[in-house]
Amino acid sequence: MIVPPELDDQRVDKTVAVLAGVSRAVAREMVDGGLVKVDGIPVAARFRVSAGNEIEIPAVPAIQSVKAEEVEFGIAFEDEYLAVVEKPTGVVVHPGGGIRQGTLVAGLMHRYPSIEGVGSEGRWGIVHRLDRDTSGLMVVAKTKEAFEGLERLVAARKLKRTYLALASGVFQIPTGTVDAPIGTDPSDPRRKKVIPGGRASRTHYRVVRQWEDEDVALLEVELETGRTHQIRVHLGAIDHPLIGDPWYGRPTRVSAPRTFLHAARLSFQHPITGDTVECSCSLPADLQAVLDGIGDAQNAEGP
Repeated sequence: MIVPPELDDQRVDKTVAVLAGVSRAVAREMVDGGLVKVDGIPVAARFRVSAGNEIEIPAVPAIQSVKAEEVEFGIAFEDEYLAVVEKPTGVVVHPGGGIRQGTLVAGLMHRYPSIEGVGSEGRWGIVHRLDRDTSGLMVVAKTKEAFEGLERLVAARKLKRTYLALASGVFQIPTGTVDAPIGTDPSDPRRKKVIPGGRASRTHYRVVRQWEDEDVALLEVELETGRTHQIRVHLGAIDHPLIGDPWYGRPTRVSAPRTFLHAARLSFQHPITGDTVECSCSLPADLQAVLDGIGDAQNAEGP
């Protein structure tokens, strides 16, 4: 497909939205997933096309309706407007990548039938996500009013998310911030990478425990932005990839059954009542067993 003159100098995500007849959000996901190419090269969403460029846009799949299913997840807080849920590892948040059943959204619809229609099709109630293997806390909206309010909190970076992560290497500085743009890895559209021109991304970390002999450290990590794979990419970029990460990790003496990343705390101002909501979620048994097997730690403060 050739970019027409009327779309000259437009962002590629807007161009895709116009040419494919999809929403800007769907177009952005297609671009971020490396599915869109300009003159044969995957580009970032902010890339501006020129008239005459050849743009490759994949066929847009028909939206799959989600059927309610009984899917296991915990509840840390809920009221009539929203819920803070504890997502187990292995559960996909919403349909995608060939996965249609057993999603968190299906479980939410089973528990809260009125959530259907809140947000976008197939993603009812979802305002932020966790990777399939990442466990821990997520806030979901139960009403349209709450959904809009939570979206504003996310956009304003006022949804405070704190993770526990086990990273390789010895940290010489106990606290730090990784401020580096993240985009699609040109060599593999399934992966993300720190690249010039990527989306602004900022991650803060603090060392909680350091095992110098084992060359690993337990971190508290806070997200200022929420890019796909952000913690995994940022820590890998400073040579401290997560233990157990099959995509961004490296061989280590300490092993984990999955990427060692857990959304342990979540706090925000309730968009309807104005109350402060603060929730915490303990490490699940599989990750706690990894820590228990490491041994004595240096600079231990406790998670």
